[in-house]
This record gives sequence, C-alpha cells and structure tokens, in this order.
Amino acid sequence: MRHKQGGGDVDIAEDEQRFTDLYREHYSAVDAFVRRRVRADQVTDLVAETFLVAWRRLDELPRSAVLPWLYGVAKYTLANAYRSEERRLRLVESLASQPQAVVGDHSEEVVHRASVAAAFDELSDADQEVLRLTLWEDLTASQAAKVMRCSVATFQVRLHRARKRLRGALVPVSADRGHAQFTGSRQTNGRKRGGGDA
Repeated sequence: MRHKQGGGDVDIAEDEQRFTDLYREHYSAVDAFVRRRVRADQVTDLVAETFLVAWRRLDELPRSAVLPWLYGVAKYTLANAYRSEERRLRLVESLASQPQAVVGDHSEEVVHRASVAAAFDELSDADQEVLRLTLWEDLTASQAAKVMRCSVATFQVRLHRARKRLRGALVPVSADRGHAQFTGSRQTNGRKRGGGDA
C-alpha cells in the first residue's frame, strides 16, 4: 500500500496523472505480454490486476525502464494463470522462425516445429521463461534481468545455459525422428518387395 504525507489533494492529483500517463503508454505492451501467456477470456482481469499493483506501488515505480518493471509485476500476477500448452505452442512459433532454422518444403517445416516443441518441453520452467523473454518479448539482457529480478550477468549465464540445454534436447529428438523415419521407410520398402515377390 502507498503512504503519502502532506500535499493533500495536490499529491493525489499528481499521482493520478502519473498513473494515467503510465496506463496509456504501456497498456498495449502489458496486454500483449499477458495475452501471449493465457486464454483470451483471462486477459482483461490479469492486466487490470497488474495495473492495480502498479497503482498501489506507485512510489516504487522507477522513473526509467518502466516497462520491464511492469513485465515483472505481470509475470508474478500470471504465476497461477499459465496454461502450459498454449504458451508452448506460441513459443514454438517464435523459435521455429529464428534465422538458424533452415527449412525446405512444408513437411520439413512441420517436422522442425514439432522437434522444437518436443525439445522445449524437456526444459525446466526457468529455462523456458528465460527463452521467452529474449526470443518472444525481444527484451535486452538488461531488461530481462529486471523482469527476472537478477543481475545482468546472472541472466546472461542463465540464457547461455538455457540455449545450450535446448540445443542438447534437440539432438536426441531429431535422432529419434530420423530413426523412426528410417524404420518406417524400411518397413514400407519391405512390404513393397514382398508384394512384388507374391
């Protein structure tokens, strides 16, 4: 809760104007942040809760880097509202569109997305959130560190480890898919050869 001493109506008016400006400037970004993480019917209430916290903690609001601070508030407001399947699928779209992903025909793209989805599922919640903030929200290390409430150096270490673990998870997934495709091909060819002998 906020506690103001002195100033009376002047302080209240200034606070209300500051909050109004904050709301108008950052509502769309916070709305998008929340919308990508929960069902559409949950967005309005969760965004409202985020700004309610911002109003109550207006004295703690930084004069700069306001949006990362709001993202941090939204992140904890969302803690019990995540729907893992929805956020996983949206992140897969982001990861699959990264430059390093070279895809050919449509079937290869589908396989690639499925492989990334499976690999992402292998990661811890902490690794998933680190990747979301950088690949999905497109935050800098400094901004993402504010959201995670850690130092920039700590965040960079976490990001490096999360990327390494994602790459590591992709290898066995790709190998499993390749083995399945190879086995299926052999079985198909075997049936064809058997059919020819009959």
